[in-house]
Amino acid sequence: MPVPPRRRLIRAAPALIALLAALLLSGCEVPSFGFPDAASEQADKVRDLWRGSMTAGLVVAVGVWGLIAWSLVRYRRRSDDVPHQVADNLPIEAVYITIPILIVCVLFFFTVRTDQAIDAGESGPPDVVVEVQGFQWQWQFTYPDEDVVIIGSSGAEPPEMVLPVDRTIRFELDAVDVNHSFWVPRFLTKRDLIQGVDNEIDVHTTATGTFAGRCAEFCGLDHWRMNFTVRVVPEAEYRAWLAEQRDGGS
Repeated sequence: MPVPPRRRLIRAAPALIALLAALLLSGCEVPSFGFPDAASEQADKVRDLWRGSMTAGLVVAVGVWGLIAWSLVRYRRRSDDVPHQVADNLPIEAVYITIPILIVCVLFFFTVRTDQAIDAGESGPPDVVVEVQGFQWQWQFTYPDEDVVIIGSSGAEPPEMVLPVDRTIRFELDAVDVNHSFWVPRFLTKRDLIQGVDNEIDVHTTATGTFAGRCAEFCGLDHWRMNFTVRVVPEAEYRAWLAEQRDGGS
């Protein structure tokens, strides 16, 4: 007895999906899908999660497009006769209910694992501690172990935080007034500053350069002014900058 076309499709679906995934992943590096270049270990983990999620989405999209194309060809109109109507098909319904649930569960698993891996770094001792204080509408960066304080002021250039490369930096976050949010896009991680709440975030720098930072929480009329820069430099240059700041340099 010949196997019905629908049953053949159900049997072939896993193999088709695996083939599509292999074609997308073989022979070349997975693209970043618009993800910015990472400048920290934490950003690398988020980037890998983003790539995996986008790749899974493409595999699903190609599979759906393939099934649509197949059904358009297989069941294209051949006459004016009304085709045979089927009230239900339990195997197909079970497949298209189960597959999305499995996809969501897998993405949830990897998202939680990435989040835990990022937060796990916060339990170890940092190499540098920077106390970040947000206030309307500027920033203060204090290096408590180095006796260095950088304070931003309205109308001046955005304050600059200098950090050593390949070191773990702990940002201890505090707000003087309303809620703010510490965000360096190239670090791909951010955390809120809330008055009376002890918040901190660890970042392990991996690339030198100057990166933009800003407040990511609307905090009032001049929220747009709350910009700063982060300059990541080699250790020797970082030590020279600290000495310059202690000597009264700007």
